[in-house]
Amino acid sequence: MTDLSLTPALWASLAIVVGSTLQRLSGTGVGLVVTPVLSLILGPVAGVLMTNATTTVSGFTIMLSVRDRVQWRKAAVVVATALPGAVLGALLVLVLPTAWLQIGIGLLVLIALVLTVTTPRLPHLDSKVALPVTGLIGGMLNTTAGVAAPAMVIAARLTRWDQRAFAATLQPIFMSMGLFSVLTKSVLGATGQPQLPPWWLVPVVIGLVLGGVGLGTLLESRVNPLQARTLALVIAGLGGLAAMVKGLSAVT
Repeated sequence: MTDLSLTPALWASLAIVVGSTLQRLSGTGVGLVVTPVLSLILGPVAGVLMTNATTTVSGFTIMLSVRDRVQWRKAAVVVATALPGAVLGALLVLVLPTAWLQIGIGLLVLIALVLTVTTPRLPHLDSKVALPVTGLIGGMLNTTAGVAAPAMVIAARLTRWDQRAFAATLQPIFMSMGLFSVLTKSVLGATGQPQLPPWWLVPVVIGLVLGGVGLGTLLESRVNPLQARTLALVIAGLGGLAAMVKGLSAVT
């Protein structure tokens, strides 16, 4: 993870800034945008790990500005069941070959996007049932592929979750899922690295996220949240397709 040449490092930095900006504008963006880009640059294991770290920082940072709209009880339910999902995801990362993990990341991103965009109006489901299941699935997906947002979007549709409160509540959920993913993979040795990244990457990621969040704050009155979400989906789709092609080429 530390042997980045200048050009890949710039692309990775740009992905983090753009993802953080879109997340500030629409509630989601970091996982969808950053995961496929970083998995192409750093490899599937290290790329998702870096995405998880970025999501932790971005979720915490954005949460501070929308904390008055966060529905903390719902967030707690999702977070509580995300931990066992993260453990299961880390075990999958530990045993899956790199090429197949790359294919899986690309495929999961593309499937998630299709479900997010094309899922019709779903029947109403009580949040007491939907949210714990969503936390488990989201925790696993976040750890293996860095994308928990589509699972959360489907849960929001099932429970008729108010969009404004939902977007705010996602932030502590993403922060916690990202942290769980980093910790479980570090403890189980599923980081793809013989040792943890150098300490200086932490302030660099924090700085990039803060820059993206600040840019999103400046653009908030000028950019429609739907436009920001659409852009995030387009970027994620292209990145997911590229990640899957790269994985397939390594297998064949």
